Amino acid sequence: MNALQRDLKRLVPLIEHLEAPKAASDPHRQRFHIQPPVGWLNDPNGLCKVGDTYHVFYQYSPFNPNGGVKMWAHVTSKDLLHWEQQPVMLYPDEPFDCHGAYSGSALYEDGKLWLFYTGNIKLPGDYDHINTGRENNLCLATSRDCLTIDTKECLLHNRDYPAGLSCHVRDPKVWAQDGRYYMVLGARTADSRGEVLVFESEDKRSWHHCNTLTTPQPVGYMWECPDLFELDGQWYLMASPQGYECQNQYGCGYFPLYGDFRGSCRLGDFHLLDYGFDYYAPQSFLDGVRRLQFGWMGMPDASYTNPTADYGWQHCLTLPRELTLAGDGSLLQTPAQELKSLRGEPISLVPNETLSIDPCFELTAAPLGSFCLTVAEGLVLTYHEPSRTVSLRFTDPTISGGREERHLELDIPCRSLQVVADTSSLEIFLNGGSFVMSTRYFPAPGCVPVRISGTSATLWSLALS
Repeated sequence: MNALQRDLKRLVPLIEHLEAPKAASDPHRQRFHIQPPVGWLNDPNGLCKVGDTYHVFYQYSPFNPNGGVKMWAHVTSKDLLHWEQQPVMLYPDEPFDCHGAYSGSALYEDGKLWLFYTGNIKLPGDYDHINTGRENNLCLATSRDCLTIDTKECLLHNRDYPAGLSCHVRDPKVWAQDGRYYMVLGARTADSRGEVLVFESEDKRSWHHCNTLTTPQPVGYMWECPDLFELDGQWYLMASPQGYECQNQYGCGYFPLYGDFRGSCRLGDFHLLDYGFDYYAPQSFLDGVRRLQFGWMGMPDASYTNPTADYGWQHCLTLPRELTLAGDGSLLQTPAQELKSLRGEPISLVPNETLSIDPCFELTAAPLGSFCLTVAEGLVLTYHEPSRTVSLRFTDPTISGGREERHLELDIPCRSLQVVADTSSLEIFLNGGSFVMSTRYFPAPGCVPVRISGTSATLWSLALS
């Protein structure tokens, strides 16, 4: 243990102990979403299941709710609902990562957890920190008990990446396949085009570049947080392209991939994963036969804010979502089935009736035409059947944190609606998860009024046992 790690291991628990009561007093603390005990949360990292225990890591800045030097916080669960905070797993405490232990992934093999991540170094001086003055190192940490780090090392430096790239190469996703190991890294070229690098290894330590995944026309200037996986024989490349023009500051979505990602292949059209205000940097992992995904319920560089920062914390992850395929090959996102165990007794909501319900609730409906759902008298979800358009609009600025409106156009009429609400978030699933809209919101403490027109609905209060 070096001096920096020793000090961080002392200071982080101290700040958590001192500031946690203030964060816990916030009426907008979530009940069943992963959230930081204090400070700032962003990208999900290192998602995996070891034995009967789920491990979720996330980018964490405990000293400042508006961000700062990044490390990996760690939570565990047996059921994807009850999360136990563990000590910080990865500290930025080595020369190759001392300006931030950035995002990455986990691989459990041979009784050991292998954590691959980006070590960030931002050199002082007159640099643009895009093409000069920055190091994004591929780093590896290992753990035998899945709670403490045994070893850390740097595997690749920027000079080891292909020519023609900027300094921005990060966010490794690693998996085993066909007796070998593969890794994708998000990249920005020197002329500001986003792409994903594919690497191959026999031993998880020595890596060589075997392919680059890109598109004929630019889709943003930097593809962050890549995730390459197969579902029912079809491969998909997920990425968060900075510079992609959409309603949010940045987009995130997926390309279907045709061919062999290690050689001759092409990417299909890019599809957004979420049309709400707060969703970025999703990552997935296999849980037995399921592919589960978490995203960051936030948005980098957004113009809107979260009042939770006044209580010393900010952001959360989404619910765990199961990824499946629609008949046309597009991805569906639905809440993990474990969520149903939180339901109380069903409540019928008839059209135009207002019910006050616990802020943690689930709503389902099977509309046959236009409808309008109002939550907390200030957040309105509207579907217009003739145009198949959906809008999510804040009518009360006191609950929005500066959010205003998001909209989308469905390819087929809306025939199913599912809304999952926690204390300060809504996740909206349309047509069985074909389209999703996620947002934070900040209603007054206590029960929230819910009203729907144009269709009936079923409501459940959601509570952890």
